[in-house]
Amino acid sequence: MQLGRVIGTVVATVKTEGLEGVKFLVVQPLDKHQRDAGEPVVAADAVAMAGPGELVYFVASREAAEALPERFVPVDHAIVGLVDQVTLTGEGT
Repeated sequence: MQLGRVIGTVVATVKTEGLEGVKFLVVQPLDKHQRDAGEPVVAADAVAMAGPGELVYFVASREAAEALPERFVPVDHAIVGLVDQVTLTGEGT
């Protein structure tokens, strides 16, 4: 799982079968200090509640398709949770 922030939305007028009704969002991956970590990605909203500005966690690869109601759909990333709070403890934080 990777921490990220939703920075935009994607509008798709045509979607493959199994992705009807699934929202797509642009997510900026973040490190543990909530700083940008890499290039933004497009992620399917598996929780159906994420929106611009939200702190989320997302998965990639095979796990992304498994997170959606219709399995075996062609997605590379999926938002699987909304983050309420991040607390860092211990050394090396």
